[in-house]
Amino acid sequence: MIQSLYIKDFALIDELEVSFQEGLNILTGQTGAGKSIIVGALNMILGERADTEVIRQGASKAIAEAIIEVGEYEEVNQLLEENAVEKRSELILRREIRSSGSRGFINDTPVNISVLRKVGNYLVDLHGQHDHQMLLKEENHRGVIDGFADVQPALKAYGQSYQEMVELRKELRDLQKRERELQEKVELYQFQVEELEDAELDPEEEEKLEEEIHLLDNAEELDQKAGAIVEMGDHNEINVMELLNQIKLHLEDIARIEPEFESYLEEISSARISIRETVQFAERYRSKIEFNPNRLEKLRKRQNKLNSLQKKYHRSIPDLIEYLHEIKKELSLAENFDLELEKLEKKINDQADVLAEKAKELHKVREKVGEQLSKQIEDELSKLGIPHANFEVRVDWMVTSESQGWITVDGQPVECTEHGCDEVRLYISTNKGEEPKPLAKIASGGEISRVMLALKSIMAREQSLPVMIFDEIDTGISGEISEKVGRTMRRLSERCQIIAITHQPQIASQAHKHYKVQKVESDGRTVSRIIPLDDNEHVTEVATLMSGEDITDAALESAQELD
Repeated sequence: MIQSLYIKDFALIDELEVSFQEGLNILTGQTGAGKSIIVGALNMILGERADTEVIRQGASKAIAEAIIEVGEYEEVNQLLEENAVEKRSELILRREIRSSGSRGFINDTPVNISVLRKVGNYLVDLHGQHDHQMLLKEENHRGVIDGFADVQPALKAYGQSYQEMVELRKELRDLQKRERELQEKVELYQFQVEELEDAELDPEEEEKLEEEIHLLDNAEELDQKAGAIVEMGDHNEINVMELLNQIKLHLEDIARIEPEFESYLEEISSARISIRETVQFAERYRSKIEFNPNRLEKLRKRQNKLNSLQKKYHRSIPDLIEYLHEIKKELSLAENFDLELEKLEKKINDQADVLAEKAKELHKVREKVGEQLSKQIEDELSKLGIPHANFEVRVDWMVTSESQGWITVDGQPVECTEHGCDEVRLYISTNKGEEPKPLAKIASGGEISRVMLALKSIMAREQSLPVMIFDEIDTGISGEISEKVGRTMRRLSERCQIIAITHQPQIASQAHKHYKVQKVESDGRTVSRIIPLDDNEHVTEVATLMSGEDITDAALESAQELD
């Protein structure tokens, strides 16, 4: 239940705090006093869209906060855990609106507004002034049936099958699109495959080409330099090896006299070995140097061809090799499209059978719940002053053209949506002997209000909603019918907490706790206040609703009788 509500700088409300009780909480007050502002603040707390215009003039932000007792509510606790919010038996839901935007909090932890909305959907059903108009739109009728727990498993099973069908059909569209695109590219791909295969691409070839071209291109210089080394080492009149031999002999003589030269003798001996090996290597290398202009020309042509391919395709050699594999796969696919399409179409046909079965199960359970709901609504409407109501929930297949039908039922193509393959319409007759006609076309405002209240009463039982809020659900009714509506709301409040705004004394009289909303002047500005009434004030306020500000003794007596 909603234990308390705190509002600050919201529209006409400067600061307001009110505690609600179990049972039926009634709010009354003159038009424009601020009753709907309070409901608007609750709406904001529950995650509905917030307008910055609600910020009270001169304030930096508007605040609305509700403390809601939830106890052990598994779905809510799971949602809190998923969003790293501390679990408590009491939840503090807060919304702050600034000119720059809004923020939401649960137990002082910042959360996305969508999380506030999800928590609110579990805890509170808020019926606004115009929400009963939803019954006048047939596209909303399916949602009435699907709100019942018995429908949910079949709806979920259908939804999974539907999603699988959606993915398969998308895969088919993509494959057909690829087929069309590939047919336009087949000739190009065939030419490119031939061109790239003729090139016999090797990812390491470029580096090897560059190395060999470099050597062939510098063969003459290599020969000259290596020959010079050999000449200087062995074949000059005074060559390096001879000079080193002479130095070595002199060092040996000196070292016998001066031991400090022994280390240099070792170094010259090592140098003689290194230079000898260098000269020998240069001599061997000269014998391997290739002077081959024809080979060089051939390599240059190969290099130019590879460069040309890379420039043409804007790819490196490794990427060209990968591209060749890709287009060969595409050509293979193009050659086997008929087979691939056949496989996919078989999957779609098989899935259509599964989807049809799930759609039939959903259709059947909707019919069953619709029959139960029809009887329940007739019972509730009887209590609400429509004793001869005949209410029907009609569930029909969405028969369509063959090209639009995903499944076939009784030989007819049927359209499928994410919500099923059914059209759900509500029919009603309120007079004995009349055939039911579409609810959206024949029901009066008062009848629509009572049908909605009947639905809410049934939903409260079925869904175990903790809190229901009614903002003037009594539209279009008065007198004896209002009294019946009031007693229905009081019975309903035995199952859940109800907070209701009304102008009807017969409804207000049924309150477990009565609150009066009024406008007053404070510091030269108009503000809204909410005042809890005691038993005597409650009777007086009901009498005011009956006779106006000038309360008569008859009105007071009638108010006491209603109570």
